[in-house]
Amino acid sequence: MQWLVGVTTSSGWMLDIHFARGIGVEELARRMGATLGATAEPMTDAEMAELDIDAYPDRGPGSAVIRVGEDAGWAFALTYGPYIERLAEVSRDGVEAVHYHYNSEHPPTIVMYARDGRTVCGFGLCEENNRYGDEPDLLLPDLVAAGILNPDGQSYRHPRIDDYGDRKRLGLAVFEERFGLSLPRSALAEDPLPVYAIMGSPAPDFEAISAWAASNDKPLPDAHLRLIPADLRKEYERCMN
Repeated sequence: MQWLVGVTTSSGWMLDIHFARGIGVEELARRMGATLGATAEPMTDAEMAELDIDAYPDRGPGSAVIRVGEDAGWAFALTYGPYIERLAEVSRDGVEAVHYHYNSEHPPTIVMYARDGRTVCGFGLCEENNRYGDEPDLLLPDLVAAGILNPDGQSYRHPRIDDYGDRKRLGLAVFEERFGLSLPRSALAEDPLPVYAIMGSPAPDFEAISAWAASNDKPLPDAHLRLIPADLRKEYERCMN
């Protein structure tokens, strides 16, 4: 997992992953918000850019999709779209869940662990002295053993940070080792993974915009996901006004 530090999806600004242990990928997709049938053929990360997801709901209806897979006993969902936190829903009924969220414009990177519908613990990478959840100090012994914090939980073993990337990898390694988390690099790079719409589908005007796109030689939106790309919607609305 440590290779995730500083990495983004094809969006170029965010990497958001929900992990779940105790359910499969289809159930994870459902708990993330997928509706029955709102799934497309497997896609790579690069192909996701063609969907033109509207990640800014204040500028439009808002939409989001996920690519799902499984590794080392954990199902995972890579999110494309706005920030979505579904830890409580994903972890209900005894399931374990982890949420990794990196936003290049809004540090720190946050990693949270939940179980049975409640957030147990978590912290921001390079901000491990501020811990969250019902058991905020659950990972404190691990942070001390990793040489990040002193036993008081507030002071840093090495307060001067020369390489923030290395420090973030140390913090992420605590989650990796404690919970057996992993994610293959190929999942983000070249692997085609199943895609589900979790927000904005089905678009209520899908048929109308699809028909307009077909009659005007525009690229047709995906008939399985039933999402309207943001740029196509803008062009349609300009034409209709």
